[in-house]
Amino acid sequence: MQPMIWQISEKYHRQSIRDFLKKDQSFSRRILKSVINDGAMFLNNEPVRMNEVLSLGDVLTVELPEEEKGPWMKPENINLEIVFEDDFILVVDKPAHMATIPSIHHPSGTLANAILFYYKKNNIPYTVHIVTRLDRGTSGLILIAKNRYSHSLLGALQQKEGIERHYQAVVTGLISEKKGIINKNIGRKDGSIIERTVREDGRPAITLYETVKHSLSNTLVNIELKTGRTHQIRVHFSALGHPLVGDELYGGKKGAIRRQALHCCHLKFSHPITNKTMEFYSSLPDDMKKLLE
Repeated sequence: MQPMIWQISEKYHRQSIRDFLKKDQSFSRRILKSVINDGAMFLNNEPVRMNEVLSLGDVLTVELPEEEKGPWMKPENINLEIVFEDDFILVVDKPAHMATIPSIHHPSGTLANAILFYYKKNNIPYTVHIVTRLDRGTSGLILIAKNRYSHSLLGALQQKEGIERHYQAVVTGLISEKKGIINKNIGRKDGSIIERTVREDGRPAITLYETVKHSLSNTLVNIELKTGRTHQIRVHFSALGHPLVGDELYGGKKGAIRRQALHCCHLKFSHPITNKTMEFYSSLPDDMKKLLE
């Protein structure tokens, strides 16, 4: 892991290192504490304390500490399809039928297990920080932060709806409208800890969609999420009368696919460190293509 290095401009002249990191680089109190206790910090290549005052032209270097891995997650040698990687983020293309993180029902074989193995193999001293999670049956792009700092920045970006997520789904029936907006609140279904439903007292949820292609009985739609509720796409299209093919939980029939026909095909966001626009694409998987033949 490369350290973070800043050359101090006139804007930060006479500011303390603590204020520079906290106010201008968005270091949380927890991250500042971890740097003090277990990380390293240098000013012009000399060890330094947080209360040191910066001067124009100074070079500040911060090394984040290693992170402890959760005892419930074990590294497993599982293939990862890495789309992009640098010191701060990882973008992977998750296959269907793979859970994102371990659970009671799926304690192993998850994306998190695979990432931990990859980190161990490549001496990456951090744990797994999932930013954009996908259901087990959903395939496609997932954004992962590689340390607590980039995770906190991406989390803040996500709260501001700064991470664009686009999906493709094959839904049952023929949608005649070229474009549409589904604006229906979503909440937990009474009596269930898993299932969600449209309900007036639920949390706001907005889904934009555009029809792309029709088969004899299904429709391929492009989808953009404006909010990120659990099962949002699945619940919204079920409420529309067009459940996803294969989504038995919300009224879709399995037929020729053994999962909900949903794929995250496009991610767009600003890099948490460089602020560069990052954009990634993933093509429609074969099992969904067959539903349109």
